[in-house]
Parts: sequence; structure tokens; C-alpha cells
Amino acid sequence: MSRTTHLDREVGQAFSALSAAAKKGLGDPGLAELVVIRASQINHCAFCLDMHLTIARKHGVSEKQLDLLATWEEAGDLYDERERAALALTEAVTVLTEGFVPDAVYDNAAKYFDDTRLAHLIALIVAINNWNRVMVGRRIPPGGYTP
Repeated sequence: MSRTTHLDREVGQAFSALSAAAKKGLGDPGLAELVVIRASQINHCAFCLDMHLTIARKHGVSEKQLDLLATWEEAGDLYDERERAALALTEAVTVLTEGFVPDAVYDNAAKYFDDTRLAHLIALIVAINNWNRVMVGRRIPPGGYTP
């Protein structure tokens, strides 16, 4: 398998700055990790999954939530309504099946996040999708992240 490990330093710094600002503005490190893990599952990014599962555990996200994240809709009350709204928005922005985020998904998220936090949540989803595509596109395997 051919791959390039090269990533322009300025591009990497810009991606990292976006990710950090979005997480900070969201103000909920555990939820931020659930969001980036769910997007990484959808995008099949093993590197990002490996990294963010480690970070999620550090922030106290439960093993049960991590284990069942791919099936969050069927997981009963394991995820609260705010988390469910964020995860639904994550999936809608990541996949864009209809070419847009459905109004119902956006409106539901807006019930749980004020304008500023909603903007940060969307920025976080965009940031992880950028990272997923860069890592998958370069075929970077898991295991390279060290906390």
C-alpha cells in the first residue's frame, strides 16, 4: 500500500487551531470527543478513532458510551437529549445525504445549544471531517498518537 505521511506544517497547524477553538467554544470536552469519534467511525478513520478514544477516556466518557456510540440511536437513555442532538447533527453534517442538513436535525440541535455553542459544534464537526479525510487520504494507520 502506497501512502504519504507528509502534511504541510502550516496546514496541520491551521487544522489544529480550528479543532482547538471549536472544542474550547463548545465547552464540553466529553461531548466533543463523542462527536469526533462518531464522525471518525462514519469516515472509517482508524488513526482518529484510536486517538480520540484515548482522549475520551481521559475526559471521563464512559466505556459503555464508547462501546455503543455507533448505535447511539438504539442505546436507550445511555445518551441524553443534548448528546443525541449533537450526534444527529454530526451525522447530518458528515454525510450530507440530502445535500444539506435537514431542518429538523438543525432545529433540534438549536434547542440544546445557543448560537455560539452551535457554531462551535458545527466547526468541530467540520474540523474532524477535515482531519479524517487528511488521515484516510494519506492512509495513516492507528497507533501513532501519544498523549
